[in-house]
Amino acid sequence: MAILDFFRPEGRALLINITLSCGIGFMLFGYDQGVFGGLLSNPSFLARFDNPGVTLQGQIVSTYTLGCILGSIIAIFTGDPLGRVKSVMLGLPHMIIGRIISGLGIGFNTTTIPIWQSETCLKPSLRGRLVAVQLTCLVFGFVLTNWMNFGFTYVTDNEISWRFPLGFQALLAIGTVAFVPFLVESPRWLCLKDRHEEARAVLARLHAKPVDHPDVKETLEVIIETIAEEKADGEIGWREVFHNGRQQTMRRILLGCGANIFQQIGGVNVVAYYLPVVLERSFGFSPRMSLILSAVDSMQWMFWGACTTYVIERFGRKKLMIFGAGGCSMCFAVTAIGLSVGNKVSNGVAVAFIFMFYFFFGMSFMTIGFLYPAEINGNRSRNLGQSIAMVTNWVGVYLIVSITPIGIQNLGAHFYIIFAVLNAAFLPFIWYFYVETAGLSLDEIDRVFVLKHAPGSTLSYPQAAEQAKLDLEQERLDINARSDKSAEGSEKLAIDHIEKMA
Repeated sequence: MAILDFFRPEGRALLINITLSCGIGFMLFGYDQGVFGGLLSNPSFLARFDNPGVTLQGQIVSTYTLGCILGSIIAIFTGDPLGRVKSVMLGLPHMIIGRIISGLGIGFNTTTIPIWQSETCLKPSLRGRLVAVQLTCLVFGFVLTNWMNFGFTYVTDNEISWRFPLGFQALLAIGTVAFVPFLVESPRWLCLKDRHEEARAVLARLHAKPVDHPDVKETLEVIIETIAEEKADGEIGWREVFHNGRQQTMRRILLGCGANIFQQIGGVNVVAYYLPVVLERSFGFSPRMSLILSAVDSMQWMFWGACTTYVIERFGRKKLMIFGAGGCSMCFAVTAIGLSVGNKVSNGVAVAFIFMFYFFFGMSFMTIGFLYPAEINGNRSRNLGQSIAMVTNWVGVYLIVSITPIGIQNLGAHFYIIFAVLNAAFLPFIWYFYVETAGLSLDEIDRVFVLKHAPGSTLSYPQAAEQAKLDLEQERLDINARSDKSAEGSEKLAIDHIEKMA
């Protein structure tokens, strides 16, 4: 029985297993992101490919992101027909075969995993924390590749020093899929496909309660009613992507894309992909010392990412994005100034602020970029909105990864000013346009936009959020009242039948 329970977890155990599967998938993502940055300092790797110039180096690293872009585009059309679980499994063969195809698999998973995690989390107070755990796993993969790259610096004149780090990613891909067959499909996706009884069974496992328990029935009815209300507007199509309408589809998709623009063009990939190169070429460290510092820096990034699990629900998405944009802008500004001055003290200050960047980024955009589009979009448009957001994400990655070696070589310290200005420019957009989602269920978030933008509405977003909570609570009370009335009716019929038999 215990063995069967292991392969059919329920409640907290099921949620932990889903998070673990998602976490390994993101660990692979982080590993892939970091592996090539270190190899660009590997003499054997460079010699094997005829010592490519900085332009070609940028293309070698960024080619993987082309696959990620393609994977996210394909997910637009396959995410809803296949569902969340099959979309995650679809990434496995692509991740093993090669780097572009590996990117294809990562594109699928970065689109699907945050949706799957968000839609299987029944408590709004846990949703952000669980996605933060995934992103901490991402950074653990990045830490792993940094130390692996450093360790292989002691293996000289041998191609295993770069072939093994590239091949190791296949093990992580297999680890991701090992969990998936024993887990559950998203109940929201099942309801979207009118597979209500399957959704009921999944919700029973997530609640760890019988299928006829009031909590299971209440959750299912709220999801069904929310989806029915959205379906009244018809099937989601491209026309709706470019129009707001009653559900504000375009606005919500743009907000999700914006969070990913903030995440990717704010400079994280200058540090994440190229920190060994930055430390070597901008600061003059030796190749080995550059790898050591990069590995240590990635460990403190992982620490701050883990801390996000404690603050993301307490402070919310909007405040953390403002905190992150302001802090990242300051870090790049001080780095640019320190390198421009060019003495030993100023260079030391510049290095310190490059390291401090991960504090601000790790506590904000790292998690929110993936979380926000998964929760801000409606049930009908969630896969479409998340896919478009991930295309935006990977286009940003490709852009920054492609230009960084050229920018460092040609602009020197002035290259970092670009990112100081960009992060500062994010602040007014976050302040004026972004909607707080912390503490709200996915159904309440849907209702917020309908209430705020209803004809004649004077509600602010916070007021709409409070009204949405009241509306959904009333719906739950109505569902329970109908359930009680139905139970009373059934009991009365049974009594009448017994009396007639007597």
